[in-house]
Amino acid sequence: MTNFIIYILVYPIVWLISILPFRVLYALSDGIYLLIYYIIGYRKKVVLNNLKLAFPENSLEENIKLSKKFYHHFVDVFIEMIKSFTVSKEEVYKRYKFPNIHFFDDLYKDGKSVILVGSHYANWEWIMSLDSFVAYKGYAAYTKVNNPYFNDKVLKSRAKFGTHLIQTAKVVAEIQHNQKNNIQAMYGLLSDQSPQIKKTFYWSKFLGVKVPIHTGGEMLAKRFDMNMVFMDVKRIKRGYYETTFSLITNDAKTIPDYKLTDIFLEKVEKQIRTNPEFYFWTHRRFKHKDKAPVE
Repeated sequence: MTNFIIYILVYPIVWLISILPFRVLYALSDGIYLLIYYIIGYRKKVVLNNLKLAFPENSLEENIKLSKKFYHHFVDVFIEMIKSFTVSKEEVYKRYKFPNIHFFDDLYKDGKSVILVGSHYANWEWIMSLDSFVAYKGYAAYTKVNNPYFNDKVLKSRAKFGTHLIQTAKVVAEIQHNQKNNIQAMYGLLSDQSPQIKKTFYWSKFLGVKVPIHTGGEMLAKRFDMNMVFMDVKRIKRGYYETTFSLITNDAKTIPDYKLTDIFLEKVEKQIRTNPEFYFWTHRRFKHKDKAPVE
């Protein structure tokens, strides 16, 4: 009952915000940025600590300046997520481009499915529109929202392009089902967050800091003989993005363990260092850095 009450009180507000024009939404974003950064100070210590670890060569003043740029973008993406509830497919197609989309044409012909790996960088919400341009059946791993009413709205919003959202714990079963039925599919994973220590198989340096690393993308590619592809998102200007794709491997089973994960991390680091303000620094990515096993 409590979940329903929260839903009927909050969702109408979310919906009303989502129908506003983008120019109004970004003006609203500017105001929320001032509130979040200067008054609430949401996770400012976490952000500055992350930046200090990732960019030890920066002065405090440089990292403060970078953090302000990040918070501006952080709020923009939050607003864009809200806009996703009512935005038209045509509007997203205009704002989220795939310059080398034909990359998948030849890849599809080999008969394999795809593990598509990326990070929490720029805007990953609208990557769902990719399903409109490829022959694969599209899936995206996600974490279930606790409120079932909001969870249902999120599922419907992200499925408007045909992408199927699937809880992370059910990905393997879905892959097995699709392979048994000869269904070529693409499975999207964001693999840059920190895994639980008890589920960690691999430690490596990320932005110069030794931390536990998600290896799910590599493990799935190897186990089910899938192509592994990296999605590189770029923010062109406010509200506009481009995502290009590059092959990590088309023969995962022959690659030494953790090599594919290392390649993925290198690509993410390059992405971040190009424009660090577009990475999500509020994540506690380095929270386990002091628990690394002694070599």
